[in-house]
Amino acid sequence: MSGTTKGDLFLRLRRIEGQIRGISKMVEEDRYCPEILDQVSAATRALERVALAILDDHVSHCVVEAVKLGGEEQEAKLREASTAIARLVRT
Repeated sequence: MSGTTKGDLFLRLRRIEGQIRGISKMVEEDRYCPEILDQVSAATRALERVALAILDDHVSHCVVEAVKLGGEEQEAKLREASTAIARLVRT
């Protein structure tokens, strides 16, 4: 994953889980809304970085291999990658 290993991703996701738990606690404690929104924004950016790392891995391995093979596999993987990118851009 462009230098990002599965272990790195799991570590990032565990940190994000901690961020989400922290946000829940902030809401429970009626913390100041802008502070909560800052934390939500940070968690969102962290998830986006994970998604981009996964997408990068998919393109650099799966899609590149399919392009080498050509034919229907190439077409399917390119459509799949395009759909994944569109999904990320919409969020």
